[in-house]
Amino acid sequence: MSSITRAMALKSELEASLLRLSIWATLLIAGLGVLFGLLSGSLAILFDGLFSLVDAAITWLMLVVARLVAQEADAKFQYGYWHLEPLVVALKAAVLMTLVVFGFLGALQSLQAGGHTPNLGPALFYAVVVVFICAGTWFWMWRQNERLNSALIAVDMKAWAASGAITSALLLAFAAAAAMKGTRFEHLRPLVDPAILAILSLAILPVPWKDAKLAFRDIFGIVPAELDAHVHKVMDAFVARHGYAGYESYVTTTGRAAVVVRRD
Repeated sequence: MSSITRAMALKSELEASLLRLSIWATLLIAGLGVLFGLLSGSLAILFDGLFSLVDAAITWLMLVVARLVAQEADAKFQYGYWHLEPLVVALKAAVLMTLVVFGFLGALQSLQAGGHTPNLGPALFYAVVVVFICAGTWFWMWRQNERLNSALIAVDMKAWAASGAITSALLLAFAAAAAMKGTRFEHLRPLVDPAILAILSLAILPVPWKDAKLAFRDIFGIVPAELDAHVHKVMDAFVARHGYAGYESYVTTTGRAAVVVRRD
C-alpha cells in the first residue's frame, strides 16, 4: 500500500469515528427533542428534535460514504468513490431544506391560530442541555477537522452550528417568555414559541442552500473558476518553459477529487 493510500485510509477512518460520534450525539438530541417537545407542548422543540433525527439518518449515510471513499478504485469505479460525496451532501441539504420549509409553514399556521404557551420549565431545561451538547460536539469536530480538512466533516459541523444556534435562540426566547409572566406583555407569551420557530427557520435556510449549490456544482460538472485559473497559470508557465505551441485543458471536480485532462 502506497503512502498516499495509507494517508487516505487513516483520514477516512478518523472521518468515520467523528461521524459516529456525531450520530450518537444527534440521536441523543433527537430523543430529548421529541420527549421534551411533547412534555412542554413546544412546536419549536419538537421541530428541533425532528431536525436532529433527520440529521442523524443522513450523517449515517455520510459515514457509509466516508468508508467507500477510503477504498481503492476498482474495475467499475476506476476513479474511486469520490463522486458519492457531493451526492450525499446534496441529499442532506435537500432534506434539511424541506424540513425547514415545513417548520416555517407550521409556525405560520400556529401564529394564525393565536399561538400557544408551552410549559416553560421542561423547555428551558431542554434548551440548556442541548446548547452544551451542540457546543461541545462542534468544538471537538472543529479541532479534528483543522488537520483533516474533510468536506463531509465540514458539512456536519455546519449542521451542529445550526442546531446550536437554534437551541440558543430557543433558550433566549423561552427565558423572555418566562419573564413576561405577570407583566403587560403577558398576552404575547403564546406567540413566542411559533414566532421563534418561524424566525429560526428562515435564519438557518441559507446553510443547507449554500451546501446544495456547491454539491450540485460538482454533480453537474461545473468547474470552479479559481481551479480553472490555477490550471491555466501552471500550464502557461509549462508551455513557455518547454516551448510547446499551445495546449487545451479540461478540468472537473468530484467531491474532494480534481481531475485535469491536458492536450498539448
